[in-house]
Amino acid sequence: MQALKNFFVFGKGYFSKNLPFLAVLFVFSLGLSGTVPVAANDPDPVQNEIRIVRQVPVPMRDGTILYADIYRPVKPGKYPVIVTRTPYGLQREGVHHERMIKFAQRGYIGIVQDVRGRYESEGKWDPFRDEANDGHDTIEWIAEQDFSNGKIAMQGGSYLGHNQWAAASQSPPSLDAIFPSVASTNLYANWITMGGAFRLSFNYGWGVVRMPNRIMLPQNWHTASYTPEELRYENILMHLPLKDGDLQSAGYAVPHYRDWLTHESYDDYWKSISDEERFDKVMVPAYNTGGWFDIFLMGTLNGYTGMKKYGGTAAARAGTKLLVGPWGHGPGTGFGDLEFGDHAFVDLFEEELRYYDFHLKGIANGLDKEKPVKLFYMGENTWREEADWPIPGTQYKALYLTGEGPANSLRGSGKLTFDKPAAAGSDTYRYDPNLPVMTYGGNNCCGTPTIAGPKDQRVIERRNDVLVYTSEYLTTPVTVAGPITMKLHAATDGPDTDWMIKLVDVYPDGSAYPVSEGILRARFKDGLDQINLLTPNQVYEFEIEMMGTANVFQPGHRIRIDITSSNFPQFDRNPNTGKPLGADAEVRIAQQTIHHGGNRPSHIVLPIVPGF
Repeated sequence: MQALKNFFVFGKGYFSKNLPFLAVLFVFSLGLSGTVPVAANDPDPVQNEIRIVRQVPVPMRDGTILYADIYRPVKPGKYPVIVTRTPYGLQREGVHHERMIKFAQRGYIGIVQDVRGRYESEGKWDPFRDEANDGHDTIEWIAEQDFSNGKIAMQGGSYLGHNQWAAASQSPPSLDAIFPSVASTNLYANWITMGGAFRLSFNYGWGVVRMPNRIMLPQNWHTASYTPEELRYENILMHLPLKDGDLQSAGYAVPHYRDWLTHESYDDYWKSISDEERFDKVMVPAYNTGGWFDIFLMGTLNGYTGMKKYGGTAAARAGTKLLVGPWGHGPGTGFGDLEFGDHAFVDLFEEELRYYDFHLKGIANGLDKEKPVKLFYMGENTWREEADWPIPGTQYKALYLTGEGPANSLRGSGKLTFDKPAAAGSDTYRYDPNLPVMTYGGNNCCGTPTIAGPKDQRVIERRNDVLVYTSEYLTTPVTVAGPITMKLHAATDGPDTDWMIKLVDVYPDGSAYPVSEGILRARFKDGLDQINLLTPNQVYEFEIEMMGTANVFQPGHRIRIDITSSNFPQFDRNPNTGKPLGADAEVRIAQQTIHHGGNRPSHIVLPIVPGF
């Protein structure tokens, strides 16, 4: 068996796409290497014949051995190195092979390493906890190898992007640059939760079902015909209490999942691994890329602003960049119900290559002459370079909730106005956790592509437990780009609840597409590190951080805000009891009141920037 583990077949992914006339079978054993020839018909300007060395042991400071594959030019010499650290398997088809081959063919060493406790690497798998030290140790090990010229960068997205931040936060002296894509920078605030609300479907599907057993199940596993009813994903997610939800599918207690529930606020458990607490220790520039509908968008934006403000060196602050497209968890030309055009796609390999060429090879390719921010403006469907984020000269303008009658559903009378309403009013709805508003559109990820992104919200706006506030038809464009905040004056009849907000672009035909969303678990009204339950029926002003965006609301369109108390299963259902996260086996119905106008002017704060 061990001999079989030391062999692999290489060719199906890269060669089926890039070398269609060449049938090649490569078999390598541990410690041996094979060469990948340069093909004349490769559309990319490859420069080097390469070889791959498999399962190279890399020792950590505690003696644990992590294993890596090394992609390198055949020609002897010292080269700059690009490293990826992954929990998904270093030979993951179509992900690492292709990219590292291309880097090696262009004069880099590419290294892909299994993180601690995953696949071939030794140790215990405990998500997030060891990535900082292990990343540091890996970088310094690379710097000592005879193939390294001392220039090292990191690469990868999602968890692999977090690994870059974690390693960089330890100030490894041999690191020169990072390129985190679709990456979290605060694992509590923009991964495990948003506004203190637990990201149930992602955390459970990623952290409980898929990862502990080293099994990558197909995305449609929960709807496959062979799945027993009690194991269907949507039924598992309805299980209460959450604290033993791991038993319903994984079949055993998953320690890190239970830790996440136990540490429901931004306490020392989370602060100790938060990159946002250590931006001043990151001594290298970071090129942050992401999508307006990605689940980790807040991390992408915070990575840029955090480095610009707190980065550990002047060069790190000056060299940090930001690119955000109309994507989900990776580039594309369309997402959800909308198509943005071929120009919306960005080849991130080419972006990475320019970035590494500049920082690792010293090639004067003009990277330092560009503006640091590049954004895709939805609605106008075009790219624009900006001097910073937030955009200099942004005017923050309040858009107020109002109405002369109930705002419940599309049939209601909820209105939005830029003029502050003098008359006070209120709207009410009933939130039943057993009948939650279902997730449809927005910032989702990984296994939920059919309900992610800009999806027509009329599916849920017909419900009476969704308040709908809509502006008049616009006569001139309204260009919004930047961070968005909701100031909500509201009350509930219990000790806790959730407030879910969506900013929606309503098209002339009535279709309604979300461009930003935010949620707040009311107990965190005073900060994510503080749990303070509510006094029933007392009115509070809640400040709800929403996803940043760049969207042009065109003439003939309308601006809309939807308010409700659930977005399930993206977020767990707040049972409205005030008990600790995961403890409730029963729920209670909440009566919600939203106030507007007069002395309680609920409003959204829009960042208005110059138009096109």
